[in-house]
Amino acid sequence: MPESSPSPTSPICSAKGCRAAAVWVLAWNNPKLHTPERRKTWLACEEHREHLSQFLGVRGFLKDVVTLAEWEARQEDSGDSSAADR
Repeated sequence: MPESSPSPTSPICSAKGCRAAAVWVLAWNNPKLHTPERRKTWLACEEHREHLSQFLGVRGFLKDVVTLAEWEARQEDSGDSSAADR
């Protein structure tokens, strides 16, 4: 079993067909659809972080890229116990 394989409850990468454990959170919003403060998220493994970031960035959607651990800490600090808004 590959080292990057997630456990059954671990978040996985949002890249199509990827089953690797997520390490990064890419926070984004589409200004045509979302209010400026709204943040949708994609999760990324090390291999797909750059590709997914470029996809969102070229469209002007990418707002932030942080580690999954940092994102979860931010959510705990803000009192938001919900999972990433994928």
